[in-house]
Amino acid sequence: MKRIRTLIVDDEAPARMLLRKFLGGDPSIEIVGECADGVAAVRAIEVQHPDLVLLDIEMPQLDGFGVLRALDPSDIPDFIFVTAYDQYAVKAFECQALDYLLKPFDEPRFQLALTRAKARLREQRPAAALGALLEKRSDRFLVRTGEKYLVIRSEDVCWAEVDGNYVTLHVGAARHQLRQTLESLEKQLDPARFQRIQRSILVNLDFVRELSPLTRGDYLLVMRDGSELKLNRNYRTAFDRFPGASL
Repeated sequence: MKRIRTLIVDDEAPARMLLRKFLGGDPSIEIVGECADGVAAVRAIEVQHPDLVLLDIEMPQLDGFGVLRALDPSDIPDFIFVTAYDQYAVKAFECQALDYLLKPFDEPRFQLALTRAKARLREQRPAAALGALLEKRSDRFLVRTGEKYLVIRSEDVCWAEVDGNYVTLHVGAARHQLRQTLESLEKQLDPARFQRIQRSILVNLDFVRELSPLTRGDYLLVMRDGSELKLNRNYRTAFDRFPGASL
């Protein structure tokens, strides 16, 4: 089996040494590098494309959360936070961290976190292979829901919005997250069907039910799923192709 390419990020040399020691005897792990600050971590992730990052939070120049924000969503690997501070736990899991190791921790606790990471990566690899095939098509997306992966047709997407480092797809009553930017998603989709109505929202024109004028040239869009979205006046040209359009 392909080894798990792992990057260690911590501003303290003893902490990096301990992590390397805990990882060293595992034949399924390949350590691809170490970083002592967040800026170096961003560069290393963009170049090395590790499968897993052991990521400290409080570091010089750029903290662990800043590292995630600085990366393109499609470049964010799976990660385990490794920190001496307990106040970031909720935020860490909101960022979809695999685990939160609070210093000082012993080797059994570390191995538990690593086992969880291995299980997650084993699950993802077959899905990643399918996802790579689907990326060649503009009409399919692979999304995870619980323990399953769903294939979503683009024509079934009502609208999409920026959600931190992700894009949320609204499909009927369901919501699904993609780890990519709205800009990259827009390039994949048919421009005759999908258009921006504001900087952070992309709509499927087939799902627009009503438009009502607001102030200053803006419009209120009512979608088939009942969502009410604002059409910014700077994006009104999206509706010029509609027969009889005179917005």
